[in-house]
Amino acid sequence: MDKNSTGFIFDLDGVIVDTAKYHYLAWRKLANELGFEFTHEQNELFKGVSRKRCLEILLDIGGVKATQQQFDTWMVEKNVDYLAYIENMNASEILPDVPKVLEYLKNKNIPIALGSASKNAKPILEKVNLLSYFDIIVDGNNVTKAKPDPEVFLIAADQLGVKPSNCIVFEDAVAGIEAANAAGMISIGIGDADILNQATYNFNDFTEIELSFLDTLISQKY
Repeated sequence: MDKNSTGFIFDLDGVIVDTAKYHYLAWRKLANELGFEFTHEQNELFKGVSRKRCLEILLDIGGVKATQQQFDTWMVEKNVDYLAYIENMNASEILPDVPKVLEYLKNKNIPIALGSASKNAKPILEKVNLLSYFDIIVDGNNVTKAKPDPEVFLIAADQLGVKPSNCIVFEDAVAGIEAANAAGMISIGIGDADILNQATYNFNDFTEIELSFLDTLISQKY
């Protein structure tokens, strides 16, 4: 890729597909097994956070102590439950107008990457038939540091062959926006602008994004 080209990097959960509900169900099931309730409000703490850190937060909420063996077992159990929930995902779970944006960028030969904490990113994209849009997949299997560390986005930029300052990141989590900003990238918050107030631009969802806005981003050099 041309180092001076513009690259687009998308988070997965809450940006491309709404898998947050399945994560919530799996964490709630584990919490119930451990003897406490886990609410939607508490689930907000898990946005953009690694599975390991999520479990640490969950155990804190429930006041549960765990040996390393128990911790590792519960990590696996949660993921097995999550995978069972997403088994029947299909294209109907893609968030509104995401395909429009991906199709537009692809037709203009713009390099596109996924940058997600999820370790299940590739199978999810396969299930919803969007995998072919992405030149690069960087997910929880490729990184050692969780957002807000910028590692995932810097790896994506490097693999795309695009300078970090020429990358645009779409994120729905505060940690993700912070990671994009730390990488020196343009950050676009998808969701509540009051919460994602550190983003360069904000939209409630992709239906608010005009193709002319994408052209502006593509033509800018930072």
